[in-house]
Amino acid sequence: MRLMAQQILVVDDDPHIRQLLVFAMAKAGFETREAADGEAALEAVALTPPDLIVLDINLPRMNGLDVCRRVRAQSTVPILFLSSRDDEIDRVLGIELGADDYVVKPFSPREVVARVTAILRRTAAHPAPPTQGARIARGRLSLDLEAWSATWGGEDVVLTVTEFSILSTLAAAPTRVFTRDSIIDRLRGPGFAVTDRTIDSHIRNLRGKFARLNGVDLIETRAGVGYRLGACLGGDA
Repeated sequence: MRLMAQQILVVDDDPHIRQLLVFAMAKAGFETREAADGEAALEAVALTPPDLIVLDINLPRMNGLDVCRRVRAQSTVPILFLSSRDDEIDRVLGIELGADDYVVKPFSPREVVARVTAILRRTAAHPAPPTQGARIARGRLSLDLEAWSATWGGEDVVLTVTEFSILSTLAAAPTRVFTRDSIIDRLRGPGFAVTDRTIDSHIRNLRGKFARLNGVDLIETRAGVGYRLGACLGGDA
């Protein structure tokens, strides 16, 4: 099923880049809106929340990282960053703020469309099999696969699309140790340029969010292998 009605907000201060992306998105069947700076982006999100934001990091006045932080304070809308620097520190920082993926300039508009489509596909249909009426529960952790919501001990934990996808992948097979490559394949399919360190950053971000609720045993690391779901009993267990 083609995603004909989904709306993409393209945020970049370069009108040529916006034009390229808007054309490519329209050709792929998406509706688009544009914003030339961070303040205009926040106004556009408040007026009509988009289905996904393509967000340049290097914006005037309010940079993309600050925009992401403001959006994440009130929304889980997927965010795809555009970066003019292939800088691992910026990538890790952006992911920990809540971005779902990255494309580094110069880029192919087709690549951006492919990344957008992959993120929206994960939102529309999660690959994990339904369990207990599309819910997965382990210890204090509960995931609603249809609502894309997570709770710990009954308290809501706001996750990005990618964070929820990783956690539900682990939770669907709680005894299995997943390599980083297998997690990447589950999220985007083989062939996408996602690094092991990107997965590590998402895992670190997940641990940080649940640790605030004493969920210190959310995910286990198996040295030299990968990750698996922890006991999810909390630090007082």
